[in-house]
This record gives sequence, C-alpha cells and structure tokens, in this order.
Amino acid sequence: MTTCLVTGAAGFVGSHLCEQLIARGHRVIGVDAFIPYYPRPLKEHNLAHLQGAPLFSFHELDLRTADLAPLCREADVIFHLAAMAGLLRSWREFDTYMSCNILATQRLLDAARQEGIEHFIHISTSSVYGRFATGDEESPLAPISPYGITKLAAEHLCQAYAENFGLAVTILRLFSVYGPRQRPDMGYNIFIRKILNDELITIDGDGNDSRSNTFIADCVQGILLAFERRDVSVGQVFNIGGGEEVSVNQVLAILAELSGRQPRITHGPPRPGDQRRTVADIRKAQQLLGYQPTTGIRDGLRAQLAWQRANMHQER
Repeated sequence: MTTCLVTGAAGFVGSHLCEQLIARGHRVIGVDAFIPYYPRPLKEHNLAHLQGAPLFSFHELDLRTADLAPLCREADVIFHLAAMAGLLRSWREFDTYMSCNILATQRLLDAARQEGIEHFIHISTSSVYGRFATGDEESPLAPISPYGITKLAAEHLCQAYAENFGLAVTILRLFSVYGPRQRPDMGYNIFIRKILNDELITIDGDGNDSRSNTFIADCVQGILLAFERRDVSVGQVFNIGGGEEVSVNQVLAILAELSGRQPRITHGPPRPGDQRRTVADIRKAQQLLGYQPTTGIRDGLRAQLAWQRANMHQER
C-alpha cells in the first residue's frame, strides 16, 4: 500500500483521482485550501464519496503558508493538482496566480525534497504550448496567458528540483478535461447548464475553436499509469489527452441532440489568451505508459449531461 498525498483533492480531477487511488488499495491524504474560485459547497460535494472512507484523510490547508513537512513525511508519492485555474481571471489577479501556481509549488517541492518523497507527479496544462497546442512534448512552449505562464514556471521549478536535488519528477500536461464534476466556469458545464435552463449562450469568437477533449476517466487513467509505471515515467513529460478533436459549434450540436433542446446562441469577441486549437499528441504516453483514451466525445458529453441534470440544485 502506497501513501499518496493529493493536493487539490476537492477539485474536479483531484476528487476523481482520490477515489481511484483508494479503489486500488492506496492510502490517500487529501489537501485543499478551498480558495473561492467557485463555490465551496460544490467542492465539498466532490468529497462526499470520500468522507468516511477508511483509507482517506483530509486536511484543509493552504500550500502557500502551511507547514508542509508533516504531510510530506507521511507520504510516499505526491500528486500535485492544486492550482489557480482559468484564463480570464489570470489577467486580473496575477498575484493570486503567481502565489498559488508558483510559490505553492516551490514550497511543496522543497518539502518533498527534504522529506525524501519517492515520486512527485506534477499536473500541468496544454496552455503552456500557447495558442496552438498540436505537437508533441518537444514543441516550443509559448504560453499566451498569465495562467499558462505561471503553470510553465511551475514546470521549470519541478525540473530544477529534479536536476539539482535528484527529486523524481513526472510532468503531465492535461488537455481540456470534461465530464461529471467539471468546474462550473468551464465551457461544457456552462453550455449544458444554460441549455437545461433555456438561457442564452455566448460563444467567444466564431465557435470554430477546437479541442481534443479528455474525458475525466481517461485523464485519471493517464495519471495512474504515470504513477504505476514509475520506472519509465520519472524524468519525463507527457501529454494526457483524448483522441477526438471537435469545435465549439460541433459540441453544441451534439448537446442539442442529446438534450433534445435547441440552444439559444449569440457571439462575443474571442477571449484574450484563449487557445485556437489543441490536439493532444499522445504517442509518447501510448508508447511508454500504455495510455489509451477510450471515451468518445458523444459518450462523454452524455455522462456529463446526466450528471448535471441530476445535480442542477448544486449548480445554482
């Protein structure tokens, strides 16, 4: 049994990861600061299936200020998912993004180094590539938002600790994750919520921006493979994404069909710092880790739609 420290445990990806680690017989120490990026009750709801589980314990603390040594002393592996997400807000609140994404990561890395953590798995983002994220892990890194810039800085910190102190680090760049528990500020959650409530949807730009979306179960599979295949994942960077590229307009058409409701749509200007096209090149993860996403966009959207219908009261 491995003891796993998961930061951002109350979040979208973090809560799913905790559940799967416990299902595999590992002990999980969850950490979250409940920074009010979105309502706390939604995050607490994400933890509902974990509370009371014999292999799960939870600590509400802020990585930027807390004493992290005691937590790291208990753990064998760290999954670092905690971060300040979102493009638009990063233009307005750079200090928060800098402290949450850079300072918090540095403090956790330093505690991990001092306490002899066996494996530090850092969760990054396709936003580090810039406006077009279509190549492999060796592609140029040119983020075009403060969010992407701070996430790239966090990657560099991980690599610096690996180079200078021998910390065993793996970096995973996630591509457009969706599915049940998706954050309420994310596109598909907004689209579904507004379709179900018959509200006007504002598309940023022409709707032809495209993503190779990653269903949450496939995303977690990739993270677990990096953990389980430590022999090949340490020292590596992997793209973790889905295999099916769709545009915003195509997603809305699928949701209209699945929901039986026609969305009401208007268009606004493109968001500054938004990516025009992301297509996850996952060949490296496939070859080294055996990663293979299996959920197509239609099945994934059907699952998210069902979850949001069942939890509409939580989203209000």
